[in-house]
Amino acid sequence: MESLLLGSEVQSVAMLALLLVGAALLLDDVLDPKNSWHRAGLFSVAALLTLRYLWWRATETLAPVGLTWDCLFSWSFFLSEAAAGLSSLSAFAILSRTGSRSQEADRNLAWWEPDPPKVAILIATYNEQRDVLERTIVGAKASHHPNCDVLILDDGRRDWLRDFCKGQRVRYLRRADNLGSKAGNINHALGVLASDPHPPDFVAVLDADFVPHADFISRALALFHAPDVGLVQTPQHFFNPDPIQHNLGLSRSYPDEQRFFFDHLQPSRDAWGIAFCCGTSSIVRWQAVEAVGGFPTESVTEDFMLTLVLQEAGWRTVYLNEALTEGLAPEGLKEYVTQRARWCLGLMQIARSRVGPLAESRLRLRDRLSVVDSVMFWLTSFSFRIACMVFPLLYWFFNVTVVEASLADVVFYFVPYYFWVLFALNFVSSGLIVPIVNDVSQLLGAIPITRAAVVGLIRPKGHPFSVTAKGGDRTRVVIQWRMMMPFLILLSLTALGLLLGIAFDSFAFSDSGDGKYVILFWTIYNLLILSVAITVCVELPRVEQHLADHPERCVILADGRLKRVWLTDLTEGTARIRGVQLLPGEAVELKIRDIGDMQAFVLETTGDGAVLSLELDEHQYEALLRRLYAQGAVPSVTSTRLSAVLGEALSRLERR
Repeated sequence: MESLLLGSEVQSVAMLALLLVGAALLLDDVLDPKNSWHRAGLFSVAALLTLRYLWWRATETLAPVGLTWDCLFSWSFFLSEAAAGLSSLSAFAILSRTGSRSQEADRNLAWWEPDPPKVAILIATYNEQRDVLERTIVGAKASHHPNCDVLILDDGRRDWLRDFCKGQRVRYLRRADNLGSKAGNINHALGVLASDPHPPDFVAVLDADFVPHADFISRALALFHAPDVGLVQTPQHFFNPDPIQHNLGLSRSYPDEQRFFFDHLQPSRDAWGIAFCCGTSSIVRWQAVEAVGGFPTESVTEDFMLTLVLQEAGWRTVYLNEALTEGLAPEGLKEYVTQRARWCLGLMQIARSRVGPLAESRLRLRDRLSVVDSVMFWLTSFSFRIACMVFPLLYWFFNVTVVEASLADVVFYFVPYYFWVLFALNFVSSGLIVPIVNDVSQLLGAIPITRAAVVGLIRPKGHPFSVTAKGGDRTRVVIQWRMMMPFLILLSLTALGLLLGIAFDSFAFSDSGDGKYVILFWTIYNLLILSVAITVCVELPRVEQHLADHPERCVILADGRLKRVWLTDLTEGTARIRGVQLLPGEAVELKIRDIGDMQAFVLETTGDGAVLSLELDEHQYEALLRRLYAQGAVPSVTSTRLSAVLGEALSRLERR
């Protein structure tokens, strides 16, 4: 009888939860994600459901206060969850607005006529290879803006690069030391430019692997029509998949990890007036950067700190959400995690700096809250992910239940909160938040990022700048055993605890009531997350590919005859064609738009064509680089469909 009542109660509560989920699905066709009023209503409901859930957790699910293990772990997990919840509330407030400056840029193109301002394009480099730098230099030289000066800032002090820059007719700078890392390198260049007879009016900053499109300078300059704009930031897009996309086989269906931030969070921050510089792909007004004494060197994230320093001096940072540059995402998992740990460390250094939220400065309240929001994200989100993996083990091995709740209450309080938040985030981001993959992306860097957050707050000074390696040989399978080991241990313990609970009554603690069902679902979900994280730690070989390429017509000369064929793929050294039968090793001539006639030979034949190896002269190679990187649409995946993600994930499993 009791079980029947319980079942009826769960069914009733489940129906209420399903009604809310159904309402969310209906609203998907009614609301406009660009309408700030619609967004505000959506995220207000998300905030209320979050607070409702946290109140329930605080008042009905915690162990009684006392000197017990149950009390210690129950309350510590809740505090971790509540901190992450507060970070979510801050994000909801920011996402309740959005904006676009594209029309403003359209209206103010060439506001400077008849005299185009001088722009210095600074490309900071340390250890990048020639092929990485060459495409960036070629792209910078191809700018449509008529008054640009390209400078290579070489902290690696490489003679071959000096000679290469001479051949490319771009300025080469080096300094005697590496003080201040990237910020110090840029400041050295600013000092050189200040001594020129005619210093630039604006300074564009590019990482060594980021290729600007031809209209990057002119589009970003358009927003400087307002005299108080000190810096314009544009998004970062990538022509290669990041390690999560690549190792899970989701390169064509799931976006890179930074898409949500650049495509959706930064426009929302800009709508609140708190967009910030992200280093590469930005332009700063010379007068503004000179007024604040150059780029700050107190933080390894000098870009965010530059925004705060400029704001304190009365200069605004604005965001132009247009794909105007594309670069290399970290290709290795180790580099991916190192980069994010550096960002985390830099934010903690800023929090303890002269422009921190509690420091005496002229920053606005919203700027201080912006820093608090970023600190909360790095400090709570990743540590909570670790807690989610560890705390269920306490039940299986020590009979410690950290969430004392009935199944009906879990369905009533947690399910509506979880699904509404998931709906709201996906509604405004075109489906970028896929639960399992999103959880894995946070878990992969959770340990080093949490360590960086704690260390950065306690000891903000004395940390070296870690350069994110780009390029290099990626043709072998590499297993990141050191990164994988914590996940293997957690997976083994989680599976062992579950098996013991199934096999032995003494481990299926009956006194936990409905709590054991919560732990059971939680454990199974953790097994899935940990399995996917381990899969990502197996790094697959990479080959160059361009996801934005579309088939186009070209002409081939083979065996003395001209024929029109389809060009279906184009890289820096190869082309794939369809519609002609060729022999391996056969020499041909290929004519491609914007590149011209080039010699090639057949590497391999395919069922409907061939793969050609291109033999390019210097001018053709530069034209090819402009075609691949400085023109057309960027190859980033900017939206997702769950069916496509599942399809590619299944294909990845079949290839194992």
